[in-house]
Amino acid sequence: MSRVSIDNLWMEYGDQVVLERICLDIPSGEFCAMVGPSGCGKTTLLRLLLSMEQPTRGSIRIDGQPLAAEPGPDRGVVFQRYSAYAHLTVQENVVLGLEFARAPLFGKLWGAKKRQALDEVRHVIDAVGLDQARDKYPGELSGGMQQRLSIAQALVRKPRILLMDEPFGALDPGTKAQMHDLVRALWRAERMTVFMVTHDIKEGFGLSTRVLAFDKVRHDPDAPQAYGATITLNLPLDDKPERAEIVQV
Repeated sequence: MSRVSIDNLWMEYGDQVVLERICLDIPSGEFCAMVGPSGCGKTTLLRLLLSMEQPTRGSIRIDGQPLAAEPGPDRGVVFQRYSAYAHLTVQENVVLGLEFARAPLFGKLWGAKKRQALDEVRHVIDAVGLDQARDKYPGELSGGMQQRLSIAQALVRKPRILLMDEPFGALDPGTKAQMHDLVRALWRAERMTVFMVTHDIKEGFGLSTRVLAFDKVRHDPDAPQAYGATITLNLPLDDKPERAEIVQV
């Protein structure tokens, strides 16, 4: 299970308010697309969900429990920029996550534990369609294949929540369509809760089960930093549009 509840969350940097009055209750297994203008706090909320930062006010809970203060294996992340080690093969990059988790002192597994880890990695690599490229280096992969590698790295520790920040923004239309199909298939198979930031409205509506729109609803021309963005539209796509939850200004 991976129900995400956010209660009256605010995020401030000094006197600049980035997010304000964020309240959400996302059932387990939802695919949420986060859309809105640049600079309205979408990536900031992802960082808060990942525990890379702590909110100024408010709380985040997963299945009723307070969010851990540090990133953990229950949350995987895929960024737009690839994060593979250039000197390691596809398989070595993916198994590294298991080695760091299971052998934190040396970051290396041996014997039966290494064989078990490699079996798990092969399953993930096959699932993302890189079975023919497991021994290649990142520099030998196309953009789409490198993003498949990033997804494999995020999934290998079986996260309950997957966070994606503009994961397909740098891909050509054909490759992007293939990645959409892959992510939807993996989401259906793993039943993770997904939060994806995108500036592509069509992509957001095409992939997700819920669209969250961010924008500022309060403005002060003399102090533009005094108010932050909030969620102005919470639209479950399986429901009729008139049932969307709209924030009253």
